[in-house]
Amino acid sequence: MACPQNILIGNYDYPLPQHRIAQHPLAQRDSCKLLVKKQDQDPVEHVFNELPSLLPDNAVLVYNNTRVINARLRFRKSTGAIIEVFCLEPDAPADYAENFASTSSCRWLCFVGNSKRWKEGALEGLVRVGDRDVVLKAVRKQAAGNAWIVEFEWDCGVSFAEVIAAAGEIPIPPYLNRSTEEADSSDYQTIYSHIDGSVAAPTAGLHFTPELLEAISHRGIPHLEVTLHVGAGTFQPVKSDAIGDHPMHSEFIAVDREVLRSLALLVADHNIIAVGTTSVRTLESLYHIGCLISEGSWDGEVPQWYPYSDNHPQLSATEAFDAILRYLDDNNADALIGSTRIIIAPGYEYKVVKGMVTNFHQPRSTLLLLVSAFIGDEQWRPMYDFALANDFRFLSYGDACLLLR
Repeated sequence: MACPQNILIGNYDYPLPQHRIAQHPLAQRDSCKLLVKKQDQDPVEHVFNELPSLLPDNAVLVYNNTRVINARLRFRKSTGAIIEVFCLEPDAPADYAENFASTSSCRWLCFVGNSKRWKEGALEGLVRVGDRDVVLKAVRKQAAGNAWIVEFEWDCGVSFAEVIAAAGEIPIPPYLNRSTEEADSSDYQTIYSHIDGSVAAPTAGLHFTPELLEAISHRGIPHLEVTLHVGAGTFQPVKSDAIGDHPMHSEFIAVDREVLRSLALLVADHNIIAVGTTSVRTLESLYHIGCLISEGSWDGEVPQWYPYSDNHPQLSATEAFDAILRYLDDNNADALIGSTRIIIAPGYEYKVVKGMVTNFHQPRSTLLLLVSAFIGDEQWRPMYDFALANDFRFLSYGDACLLLR
């Protein structure tokens, strides 16, 4: 597999006027536009609620069931200064579920806004949780790159999940250039989200409605759920000229044994359709985790450039999933827990995903590289030109694509 480290991100730029970035979703989620692009064919415009009839035979949909947390906390100092603490990922306990279940203290890796005004001591705020007034304190413990380890302490014995739900707000994407609104609390969640942990939504899933899911099920198309907690790094621009100098962020993934068993049985002769780039990254990472396990070198994280290694064992997808299942058996585990840093760019060979539902992505982004790797490096620009010329709405609250091979 050719290593794409010399790819220049400037070749994945395009003009995106601010007015083409959707500020809010449509009132009816599944009434947005859907661009359908099959490899080596011209794009065709549809409506998203036509998706059930557009999916290929033997399709299996894979959703990311992560739920966006109210990660943005604001504390007001006695001087009047506002300090924003943006929770990124748990530090202690490091396990998401254990951290959210904590009832007195926990630590998170956080971005801190207006940090110069927070020189020392604890920040403190009063939070109404149900019928209780809870005092929440935040203490900076140590620097971690451009972030901080922050310890939260609170009283009354409620869980941190309850505290952050009451105290924080949904962290909408920075490119919307607006403040969070009350409607974002529901608009910026998929209807099937139920595992807390993300700081950004898997936005391709925002278009699904209960009626659409029922129509897909009525056609006999099964679905599976995986978990990838989306980190703030998803918005991190590629600042280097060559992508080989871009450090990919790490994201937590968790997949139940039964889902892995289903994938092992279905991947060879079914069309695995990933809903969103987060599901794409999870499914493709699972393949490489199986390969790492087969080599005896799985340490809990898929390295950024592992897929392009000359020494990669190149298992079949079925063999990779079988390796994971044996690993779970050997470790008496009900789910695979890990993280991934893989970067999917032109030169990458997809091993699991045969199609994807996705939105339109930012210029010069790793997500645009992922799409280009799937449909062909010469085809992404004409597709985006088509979308721009035909008034498609872009980014998180915008319209969608169905990409098929």
